[in-house]
Amino acid sequence: MRPGDLFAAHFLDHEAPGAPAQFAEQLRESGLVTLAGLITREAVLSFASRVMTVSAHRDSDPDGLTTIRDSPRHAGRPGFAGLSNGQLDPHTERSGLPNPPRLMLLVCSQPAGRGGECLLTDGRRVHADLLNQGGGQAVDALARPRTAYFGGGDGHASQVVSSHRDGRVSIRLRFDALARWSPIVQPHLPALRAAALDHQQSLRLEPGQGYLLDNQRWLHARTAFIGDRLHWRALGNPHFNLRQGFAPAAEAPQSPAGRCADHAVVGRKLSLNLLK
Repeated sequence: MRPGDLFAAHFLDHEAPGAPAQFAEQLRESGLVTLAGLITREAVLSFASRVMTVSAHRDSDPDGLTTIRDSPRHAGRPGFAGLSNGQLDPHTERSGLPNPPRLMLLVCSQPAGRGGECLLTDGRRVHADLLNQGGGQAVDALARPRTAYFGGGDGHASQVVSSHRDGRVSIRLRFDALARWSPIVQPHLPALRAAALDHQQSLRLEPGQGYLLDNQRWLHARTAFIGDRLHWRALGNPHFNLRQGFAPAAEAPQSPAGRCADHAVVGRKLSLNLLK
């Protein structure tokens, strides 16, 4: 996809009549909306409050938004890569929580002098790639419960692929030092990482531009940068109905739901060895 196409393909005018319903429908369909015209922090917070219940967390400011910029005091600290000027690997936001926020809004206030492009990966494509490798063995392993541990001491044991009763799936992922893996999934990590990187699409935001994504479907990352890059981020759960996960790609064979359920007992056993 050519630079700029991702933004144009998913753009909606947030000031247009009926915009909230359009945002909800597009998030259900593709999991991603791009937008423009949010020049001030107040405008970002106002828009975020229209589509989600903004949730505060460790790094957020009193109004609930997080100021994303290079903070030298966080350099090299596990879990703080987003607040540095370094490269950020593909990940699910707040993956170490039992229930990560469903939506993430990121808006540019000032782009970096060089670098700092957003990199987005559609988890639907990652899932399809893995299903088509080795007869689906990678997805089968990555769907076993409690085969990954994301976060520090207060993190959460989960799995990369979660299946839902209606055949939909969701993705939860990180690759940094706060990700630990059961031996059963380790052979599949190279393919997982390759798929997450192969499907990255670059998005360089200008002031006032941003994106709203489904955190159960899209992975986000960032290139390293030089300069005073400033973005605002909001996390939260939608004000509208949004079904769990996403529908797998039609061209890919779906992972049997029953097989994932059968993994529950095995997953509990595997989790005992996870942190050894």
